[in-house]
Amino acid sequence: MKRLVVLVLGMLAAVTVFAQSAVDTSYPIGSVIGDPLPSAPALAPRGPFAVGVTTLEMVNPNQVDILASIAQKANIVSDRHLKVEVWYPALVNPGQVQITQYTEFLGRADQPGTLIPFKFTGRAVRDATPDTSQNPYPLVVISHGYPGSRYMLSYLGENLASKGYVVAAIGHTDSTYEDVGNFVSTLVNRSFDQRFVISEMLRLSASDSMWKNFCDPSKIGLVGYSMGGYGALRSMGAGCNDMVKAYAGDFAAPILASPTDAGDPRIKATVLFAPWGGTLGTNPTGLWDQNSLAKITIPTLWIAGSQDDVAGYKGIVNLFNASVNSKRYLLTYDNALHNVAPNPAPPEAVTLAQYYRWADPVWDSRRVNNINEHFVTAFFDLYLKGDTNAGAYLNVPVENSNDGVYALNKDGTKAPNFSYWPGFPPRTALGLHLRVVTP
Repeated sequence: MKRLVVLVLGMLAAVTVFAQSAVDTSYPIGSVIGDPLPSAPALAPRGPFAVGVTTLEMVNPNQVDILASIAQKANIVSDRHLKVEVWYPALVNPGQVQITQYTEFLGRADQPGTLIPFKFTGRAVRDATPDTSQNPYPLVVISHGYPGSRYMLSYLGENLASKGYVVAAIGHTDSTYEDVGNFVSTLVNRSFDQRFVISEMLRLSASDSMWKNFCDPSKIGLVGYSMGGYGALRSMGAGCNDMVKAYAGDFAAPILASPTDAGDPRIKATVLFAPWGGTLGTNPTGLWDQNSLAKITIPTLWIAGSQDDVAGYKGIVNLFNASVNSKRYLLTYDNALHNVAPNPAPPEAVTLAQYYRWADPVWDSRRVNNINEHFVTAFFDLYLKGDTNAGAYLNVPVENSNDGVYALNKDGTKAPNFSYWPGFPPRTALGLHLRVVTP
């Protein structure tokens, strides 16, 4: 009987893999960024929805143009243009190939001669018809690092869309590889961009467009990486101390902590990958006002490398600790640096500088992507969809994954001393810490 059960489970697993890979044998599972490795935890594989992708041009009118204002030494106002990549549940024809090509860049525009385009493959159908069978869907906004791009976390955008989310990844003007401007623009505009894109996605969902009733205004999540994490902290109500004036000068007012600050009430949960700003100066929370971090009241998932030398791991932990009114989780990749969020390095990255824009010296980026897919899915499924079963994956029995014991009885049931992280196959929950704090 036991052998029969194992056989049936094996057949079901084979069917699952076939269902994901049968669309096009030219791109088998494991060949595209974000695909689950054999060691992937339980929630890393894609969900039941086909995925569409489209590029939206959004215009935020009458915004302070930081670069023009600095150049002309005057307060210049203009329309702010943003490119936004949207992944969403989609309808595809039987046998239609779920494959697309994205264009990304090595180098950066402010370093002459380094900007080199390259293409990589994703699992989505360009401009596919939205699947309205189960709408409205939760909305998740992704905000990249400095510099970066709207494709920086494409694996996560596709993965969440396949699980019934609408995902809008911002290409922040003045902050992309193609368009690197003065850092002041990034400091000031990050949170404004995040809030504006939420508003635009909800406006489209309320209109008579193809997106009508597609996004659930009561279920909105935010993902920020590095400077995107900095912006997310501001969007949740935290503000900076006077130290930020050394970076933003005359434009510091919108990001300084104020008694009237409040988080965007539409955002219900936030993922912070290595948020920036916590290690500057001697203040324990860097350029962040420590008291203002207490204004963060929504659930947060923080993800960082223990050796982060860009945002600074100690500073990230201090920001985490100061967010005293948030139910929060801190997932740490032991011995990882700053790149705990982006896609893996492409084959075109042949120099050390190119390669280490994405890669980590210790961790396999594909493995990191899978673990991120697992925990981000559990987090948003719990706090945006109310799925307590998914949330159980956040309830790890031991903080240090290395201390977990994978022990089974002879009949295959868990032994009394079983303490392995939920969802991780045996011998795979290693090199991780997950700290959980209740406000």
